Amino acid sequence: MSRVATTDTHLGRGAVLAMIVAGCLISLIGFGIRGSFGLYLEPMTVSNGWSRQTFAFAMAIQNLLWGVGVPVAGAIVDRYGPALVLASGAVAYAMGIAGMAASESGLALHLSGGILVGLGVAFTSFSLVLAAIARVVGPERRSLALGFGTAAGSLGQVIFSPLTQALISSYGWYDSLLLISLITLVMIPLAFTLRGAGKATGGEPESGQTLREALDEAMSHRGYVLLTIGFFVCGFHVSFIVVHFPAYVTDLGLAPHVGAYSLSIVGLLNIFGAFMSGAVGQRFSKKRSLSVIYLGRALVIVALLMAPSSALTIYLFAAAMGLLWLSTVPLTTGIVAQIFGLKYMATLFGIVFLGHQIGSFVGIWMGGVLYDRTGSYDLMWWAAVFLGVSTAILHLAIDEKPLPRLALEES
Repeated sequence: MSRVATTDTHLGRGAVLAMIVAGCLISLIGFGIRGSFGLYLEPMTVSNGWSRQTFAFAMAIQNLLWGVGVPVAGAIVDRYGPALVLASGAVAYAMGIAGMAASESGLALHLSGGILVGLGVAFTSFSLVLAAIARVVGPERRSLALGFGTAAGSLGQVIFSPLTQALISSYGWYDSLLLISLITLVMIPLAFTLRGAGKATGGEPESGQTLREALDEAMSHRGYVLLTIGFFVCGFHVSFIVVHFPAYVTDLGLAPHVGAYSLSIVGLLNIFGAFMSGAVGQRFSKKRSLSVIYLGRALVIVALLMAPSSALTIYLFAAAMGLLWLSTVPLTTGIVAQIFGLKYMATLFGIVFLGHQIGSFVGIWMGGVLYDRTGSYDLMWWAAVFLGVSTAILHLAIDEKPLPRLALEES
């Protein structure tokens, strides 16, 4: 039996490794493609005569639907397993991207790139993949494994940001969207590799708790509420940057490839950040680690605003932010599993993730609105600084100890 699954009795070593690899590839493709949509802001708005707010609102809807859909998808995964959920999500994802290419109006873009892609992203979400990985990995290595799954999503951003920019440069934004939609379908066969993950328990004793009881328990837990509020800020930060940063870079007078490369650098450094986050969370307090990350983001943004506008500044910002990018995810998912256990992890983290996506909606949409009204992103950057500092303080009040019932279930 593999060391990563020493406490699970249902799956052999080969099955566990296959599920982890398949899950990481789904995370890579799904997150990598979604992270490249910001590269389409300028060419699509210029070609179609749209304002930045029109494109930003579609991406904001996408992120909101992603957030709303994840708890629903998580509840289905908790009951029936991840395979069909992920496969159906891949189909919706591909159809939505193809619909973006065909959109001739803002409404069509909102329906395709907003609603349909949002649901596709929700039902292929890396949070579902992380829940599947958590079920096949024992608690002694779970935080590290979650870091590995998160890092795979970052590798997708490393790959797809320059790939998407190359496709746009070579074939135009329309054809590149069609090509990307075909790549999305690769997630379908990978999804069926995860069929056995719904039956695994990660070494945790079976619980008689119902979903309603789990939700009531979580909603009455102050730490869970604070974690959800904090993840709002994470979504505000990362989604604003993913969608608006390439345009922000060109507004500074820099070449478009600087924005594409910066997103790739974010993804590359986030691989290390996710691994380090998982390793730190295995040994030290997860809530304090999250506070350090949010405070670090605020300081990095201040440095960006104070430094001279150059490609070097952009790349240094991308590298620093990359280390702090999705490093919140292994720690946040780890706290949920640590406090409440695994049985309803996909559902409970899905609700926390809804907070993340509400923050994403606000960050993306507000970025477009403020830019169209002021001609600058400065107000958004300073709002991000304020929220980062506030969230760093909030996380210190989280009680991350496991609930007493978990000890009783193990006895």
